[in-house]
Amino acid sequence: MKICFFHLMPYRFLPADFETRYRSVWVDVPHSLFDPEKCRGLYQEYLDELEFAEAEGFDGLCVNEHHNNAYGLMPSPNLMAAALTRRTSRAALVVLGASLAAYNPPLRVAEEFAMLDLLSGGRLVAGFPVGTSMDMNFAYGIDPATLRDRYYEAHDLVVQAWTRQEVFAFNGKYTQVRYANIWPQPLQKPHPPVWIPGGGSLETWEWTAKLDYVYCYLSYYGYKRGRAIMDGFWDAIGALGADDNPYRAGFLQLVCVADTDAEAERLYFEHVHYFYQKCLNVWEGFAEAPGYRTLKTLQAGVRPQVGGEARKIRQSLDWGKYLDQGYVIAGSPATVRQQLTECIRSLRVGHLMVLLQIGSMPKDLALHNTALFAREVMPHVRELWPGYKDRWWPSGGAS
Repeated sequence: MKICFFHLMPYRFLPADFETRYRSVWVDVPHSLFDPEKCRGLYQEYLDELEFAEAEGFDGLCVNEHHNNAYGLMPSPNLMAAALTRRTSRAALVVLGASLAAYNPPLRVAEEFAMLDLLSGGRLVAGFPVGTSMDMNFAYGIDPATLRDRYYEAHDLVVQAWTRQEVFAFNGKYTQVRYANIWPQPLQKPHPPVWIPGGGSLETWEWTAKLDYVYCYLSYYGYKRGRAIMDGFWDAIGALGADDNPYRAGFLQLVCVADTDAEAERLYFEHVHYFYQKCLNVWEGFAEAPGYRTLKTLQAGVRPQVGGEARKIRQSLDWGKYLDQGYVIAGSPATVRQQLTECIRSLRVGHLMVLLQIGSMPKDLALHNTALFAREVMPHVRELWPGYKDRWWPSGGAS
């Protein structure tokens, strides 16, 4: 197993009545709620937590990209990864990732990822998300009907910029470059491993499998609901004749560890509830622009993880439901070990990403959760996939 510490960097100072007074945490959340001094402090706390995770033995550190929101304060994950290159030395830097269609030209991604790979000594994992509808269609104004075509074209340009040995011209539908010739080039050859964060689109499964990339399901709703998505992914892998190496897949799970099951509720419930009720409070009109989701995926019944229907489900949640339905794996180390093993095996994932700083969780509690997980849980799940080789791990990262 490879186990990565995933950080969203949420804004944890939203008012108590946020979800009833304001329609959305994304796109049009008011500036009046933002305090720059508090945000400055959060950045320092969150970098400290990521660095602490490396010291505690996590294999990778994950950052990601979002815009116009209080859910995650990283419009540029590359800046956070750059800070970590100088203050870490062993863990992979998993940037999940750069939303390719948002860059004009996409060569900017190729250049910055090459810089990160060099600065980190070959520890970069390059994540290429399509991006949420809130980020791409509403915050950045990209036409949902062209988003995926832009994404695929941008991907092709980035990979060519990393691998072609000569100056070349690129004449795409959305990007034209007469002299594609990035300096610097990445340290890892032919290029850093590519992971594709996804929310359940069927085309993403097939495309990822054909290119031999890692598919990472970033689920808000835990491993029990995630089973259907991951079963679909593995069916797609089988249909294409690819092997069933579990390192082809990654999954994100919220985890809370305490000395006892009862203490877990006492320590963590308010922060988990803040995450689900405030950080995921997205207005239905922003959740999915018409044309964002492909027809094939809609026909398969895949629904957005935010918006009106999801909001109704979240409003009925209490601690028991968070646990029973698998949104959060929480409890004593023994309880977490048992449920996490079930999660890993049932989803067949070799890359587990855990969210240990959740919602409004303060730094001391996040460090407590991280340390307990690293010392009491992580060693017990590391050897779940003996006999498989991880071909998608950066050459400079700890193995």
